[in-house]
This record gives sequence, structure tokens and C-alpha cells, in this order.
Amino acid sequence: MRNARGLALGAAILVAGFVAGCAPAAAPRQNGTTAASPLSSPAAPSSVSPVPSSSAVPPQISAPSQISAPPKLSPEAQMETDRLLILAAKANDVAKVRELIVAGGNVNAKDDIQDSAFLYAGAEGFNEVLQLTLDAGADVRSINRYGGTALIPASEHGHTDTVRILIAAGVPVDHVNNLGWTAMQEAILLNNGGPNQQDVVRQLLAAGANPDIRDPQGRTALQNAERLGFTEITALIRSR
Repeated sequence: MRNARGLALGAAILVAGFVAGCAPAAAPRQNGTTAASPLSSPAAPSSVSPVPSSSAVPPQISAPSQISAPPKLSPEAQMETDRLLILAAKANDVAKVRELIVAGGNVNAKDDIQDSAFLYAGAEGFNEVLQLTLDAGADVRSINRYGGTALIPASEHGHTDTVRILIAAGVPVDHVNNLGWTAMQEAILLNNGGPNQQDVVRQLLAAGANPDIRDPQGRTALQNAERLGFTEITALIRSR
């Protein structure tokens, strides 16, 4: 019995030694460090550059849109185009005015009675035509045959929306024409003092027009309003 136990113990020792001999040996230390296992070595960096996808399309940048300049016309063609433009403005033909401006018509050109497309549209209250001429570079200080700006006849006729457009465009509100009248004086002297004239005077005052400028008879706008019995306009001027 004791011999059998000794034989079993000896066999166990032999098996353990055999297993230990089969285990991998530790790598030798180099300068205090353990060499890395070949299985854990890092992969070499790739030398191949990434290939862009064939589906990638570079962004397209559109050039800014350009507004075509009016064509250069011969002197004869320019004169005829300007003549037709003034006629179209006097007919309040908005489409034709637009067409002739695009064709090179000059909105500041004048006919033989010193009307331009701009001046006539302002005087008559043709507001769409007026706006086209302003957009095309109308000279807001240009004057008609009476030496007046577009604002003076517009005020006289009580074109309230036209007056608003012209004031906003920068037409001088205190310009005096060859008759010695301002826009405010004409609004009072040459009309009936009704609601439209009251609105015109109100707009002119709000824009800084001076009611103390005197006419050739030495009267102010207030004195003329009082003399003509325009009580509403008188009150507007007094309350400024």
C-alpha cells in the first residue's frame, strides 16, 4: 500500500515536470525591459494616400448676376429714343417707358418746351412712370420751363402720393421758381385749399419747408392761406 502511494506520487511529479518544460520561455530582458511578443508588434503605417471618392464633385460657384448697361446709341438714335421716351411718359405708357429706358433712353433729356420724362411724370402724378425715371437716375434738381422742380406743380395739383415720392427722393422743398413761388405757395395759391392741398402742405411742413418765404407780393404762405380763407391750412401752418 505504501509502495503504491509512492509510485503515484512519483508519477505526478514526472507529469508536472513534463508540462512545465512545454511552457514557452520568457523573452530575455533588454536594458531592463521585456521584449515585445512578435504577436503584439504594431502594424507599419500605410504609405498609400486615401483615394477621394469618384462621386465627390467640387462645389460650383456662380458668378454674380450682372445688370446689362443701356446700349451705346448713335447721336441720332439717342435723340429719337429720348423723344419717344418723353412721348411715352406724357401718355403715361408705363410699359413703353420701361422698354425705352432699357433701350438707352435718357430720363433727363428734355423736349422743346423743357419737359423731361421725369419732370412731366412728376407734374402730372404719373407715379409708376415717375418711379421708373427715378430708378433710372433722374436728376431730382432738374427744372422745367418755369424754373421749378417737379415738386412745385405736383404740389399745385394736389398729387399727394407724388409729393411723397418726390420728397423722399430728395427734391428741394424750398426751391423758388421763376414766378417767385415755392411748392407750398403754389399748393395754396393755385388750388382750392381742399383735403389734398391740406395733405400736401402737411407733408411739406413735415419735410422742413419754410412757410415764411414770401411771394413777389411780399406775402407768406400763412398770409395767403388766411387771405383766401383756407382755415385748415392756416391752422396747419400756425401749429407747425
